[in-house]
Amino acid sequence: MEMLNTHCGVDRDSRGVVRLTVCNAGSLNILSSAVTDGVREGFEKLADDRDIRAVILAGQSEKSMIGGADIKEMAKLEQKSAEIFITRLRDLCEAVRRFPAPVIARMPGWCLGGGLEVAAACDFRIAAHDAKFGMPEVRVGIPSVIHAALLPRLIGWSRARWLVMTAENIDAPTALAWGLVDKVAKQGELDAEVEHTVAALLECGPEALRIQKDLLRQWEELPLTESVNLSVGVFGKSFLTGEPQRLMQGFLGRKR
Repeated sequence: MEMLNTHCGVDRDSRGVVRLTVCNAGSLNILSSAVTDGVREGFEKLADDRDIRAVILAGQSEKSMIGGADIKEMAKLEQKSAEIFITRLRDLCEAVRRFPAPVIARMPGWCLGGGLEVAAACDFRIAAHDAKFGMPEVRVGIPSVIHAALLPRLIGWSRARWLVMTAENIDAPTALAWGLVDKVAKQGELDAEVEHTVAALLECGPEALRIQKDLLRQWEELPLTESVNLSVGVFGKSFLTGEPQRLMQGFLGRKR
């Protein structure tokens, strides 16, 4: 594993798939300010590499991908320092959300609070059979903020309200039924399930996936009519990459 900094390691294979690992963050891969900055810097450093086809976000410990934000650090905050702390986490989530290639959250064990916000910013969430999820902030006197705003878009207002206002945890089957995660792996098969998703992505045009991810992000924010009309120009520009011509001809050749 190549260390981009103290808290971010990367492994890259010949297919252009990168495993980005949260490092040196304790047994639950907790986001202190230093860890948050390190992981964000890793995503930002890789963002301009057009050879990357997909990123798998993982934790160094199998107890979690990211267990949550550092409550020991937060307990010492006041208003101004709290805003600085949460801005760091916002910037990490945005670096994930805006990363040009698809990002897959590999989710064993616990995923709570800030960790679930980072996961929500990923394109795909694949959980272990015994994973647990929750938004416990209100129990320690703070609201769930920043990319918790993605939760209603993922699971609907009622379930998002339940998560952030009761602070109760849910298990992997419930998370799957709610749409919080995309896949739940059988016991011992988390990496195999992640690889299945990677393989599906690698069957697609890399430029088309980058365009699609950017378009989906805009759809999250725009009214329906604007989203529809925006798509017309995006569709046309996709032909400038040469990818549609190449892949469509390959498809037609196989049909013969």
